[in-house]
Amino acid sequence: MSESKTGPAPKPRAPVPRAIWMLGLTSLFMDMSTELIQSLLPLFMVSVLGAPIAVVGLIDGMAEATASFTKILSGALSDQLGKRKALALAGYGLAALSKPLFPLAQGLGAVFMARFLDRIGKGVRDAPRDALIADIVPPESRGAAYGLRQALDTLGALAAPLSAFALMWLFAGNFRHVFWFACIPALFSVLTLALGVPEPARKRSAERPPFPLRPSELAKLGSRFWLLIGAILLLLLPRFSESLLLLRASGLGLARAQVPLVMAAMNLVYAPVAAPAGRLADRVGRTPLLFAGTVVLIAAQLLLAFAGSPALVFAGAMLWGLQNGLIQGAMSALVADAAPKDLTGTAFGVFNLVSGLAVLAGSWAAGEIWDLAGASASFLAGAAAAALGLAALGLLARRRTT
Repeated sequence: MSESKTGPAPKPRAPVPRAIWMLGLTSLFMDMSTELIQSLLPLFMVSVLGAPIAVVGLIDGMAEATASFTKILSGALSDQLGKRKALALAGYGLAALSKPLFPLAQGLGAVFMARFLDRIGKGVRDAPRDALIADIVPPESRGAAYGLRQALDTLGALAAPLSAFALMWLFAGNFRHVFWFACIPALFSVLTLALGVPEPARKRSAERPPFPLRPSELAKLGSRFWLLIGAILLLLLPRFSESLLLLRASGLGLARAQVPLVMAAMNLVYAPVAAPAGRLADRVGRTPLLFAGTVVLIAAQLLLAFAGSPALVFAGAMLWGLQNGLIQGAMSALVADAAPKDLTGTAFGVFNLVSGLAVLAGSWAAGEIWDLAGASASFLAGAAAAALGLAALGLLARRRTT
């Protein structure tokens, strides 16, 4: 049988390396720990500590922005030192150490400090970890690798609110008792990374490379990368803190113990979508996944804006999870594709810095709009911002094809 009639045999897909699975499990345990707290923290701040809604959004945004400033430094250090795992392990360790501070908190300042340390840990670990994935897998498999890690991460985020629901019932609504349980998966996360992920060998030049955050080094990232970062900034502005989804459900009458189930509904969709979406991004390209995800985000914002019952908030949360699953792996793969190999950590640091600034601005603005004009106005503003991001993505795609 001639090859001209049948075509060459399809190239078998390479299996995802074991180290990626271990990184995914590391993320699973830590996200379970973090989301177990985060699924209840907004209600704890509002109902126990008396925080206004705008303060909840501001604390979330400031914590995430702090993490993002740390990410750009840790990403650059991982490029200069060639030690991705060591920095990631330090970050996961710091996040684990922050967890006991939440049940001990007696005021908003203590909550902010706990969130600050937790997000510093996230900032230290994320860029080196994402660059480590790019070091381990070839470009044609990056979507699958980032998608798998995100899927496992999201499984932890799915288990967390379900556990929070059960523990709130068990402890009769005592937030602090539930927060103590978050320390257990955090410890497993650190052990999994320490024992299960090797540091890949990297060729190092005899001379010490220049620090990557110098303007001359940042310029080496190239115009394609910086245009991509500008589009990502607009895309991420309307993906503000998911704490507002929880408060939306609570405001429509959902019982306190049931509010964490909103996060469970979101992650019930997010977890199974992330890995297939990453593989699809390897086949059809990254941009179509970003387009589809942003359209779904607009639909989610509109549904949440006009929701009149907790059931519609659950539906909006599921759409929110779908857009996360479609976008997250493709976005990470785009950053890895656009970055020079010796500046991958720096590129992910810049990406995460921009992400954090977008979360800070979006969360603060959404909280202010909520306090001034109500929940519906907040989500309508999010839909409008997502439409602007979609337009920017279209312009970037057109520029790349001309």
